[in-house]
Amino acid sequence: MPQVPQDIDPRLLRAFVAVAEDLHFTRAAARLYVAQQALSRDVRRVEREWGAELFSRTTRQVTLTAEGARLLPYARRVLAAYDELAAARDRDQRPLLVDVGAPVSTASRLLERARGMAPEVEFVARFLSGLTGAATEIAAGRLDVSAGRVAGLPAGLLEELDHRPVRFERVAVVLPAEHPLAALAEVPLDALAGETLYAAAGNAATVEWTDLAVRLFAGRGIELAAPFPKIEGPEEFSRVIRKRRWSVLASTEFIGVSGMVLRPIVDPVPLSLVSLVWRKSLRHPGLRALHTAVDEAVAEHGWLELPAGTWLPAVDMAMYEQIRTLYGQV
Repeated sequence: MPQVPQDIDPRLLRAFVAVAEDLHFTRAAARLYVAQQALSRDVRRVEREWGAELFSRTTRQVTLTAEGARLLPYARRVLAAYDELAAARDRDQRPLLVDVGAPVSTASRLLERARGMAPEVEFVARFLSGLTGAATEIAAGRLDVSAGRVAGLPAGLLEELDHRPVRFERVAVVLPAEHPLAALAEVPLDALAGETLYAAAGNAATVEWTDLAVRLFAGRGIELAAPFPKIEGPEEFSRVIRKRRWSVLASTEFIGVSGMVLRPIVDPVPLSLVSLVWRKSLRHPGLRALHTAVDEAVAEHGWLELPAGTWLPAVDMAMYEQIRTLYGQV
């Protein structure tokens, strides 16, 4: 039985947990923004203080030993306690950084509601385009909360986050005002066959949205616009889209674009499952207010009702079914 040290530096525990989660020293070092040599030194020190080998290392792989697997849940609880302590110390001073994506969005509505119920909390809005980019910022500690389609996130990134379902958003198409389909109040999905729709392909920050488009367009004769550099600002967005004669796959929560109209898609009604996303172990009164805002909005607007005649990727539904009971969303 190893001798438990009286005190373990939390920095060393973070090094151990990072390697235990990634089972790869190079990736863990990159995640912690430290040199691999320094990370290896910290892990050896943990092993020395714990009195046992925690990893089996070969040239091909890194695996946890039985003693490493035993230590891991304790280390995670200790680090969570440190994070809670830091949050308790800073909660009256540090604002909560919330990415709402755009001024018109589900997240912006939640933020407005949370500000009303917790006026003593300082919320600072960010306007990042795409959950993939925002999630990367959350994992790096440069952002606290965002919202979007988590089913499209890389698995390794998603493991560093907590999330809860918020809303089944209707998917829409943004058309040039002179487009023949613009005269319709709603656009049947089959009517988009032969169209080329922009869905942010090529933008690394919006991978989750492009993935949704690929799944929706498959076998329907709808073309995904070729990868294009990220477009900044509504005026530039309108100029590029109109010049290239693209239509746009969007949510019904979308900013107005000059010279274009938004029309919901029907037959079937495509949906995007939007979730609230935050860093694991984050403790902040603003986050609690956002959770309450979600509870109220879901109850008031029926955001998580799933009527017949809708389309949702199977991966999104599986994720929804897996996590909804944690928040009483049944």
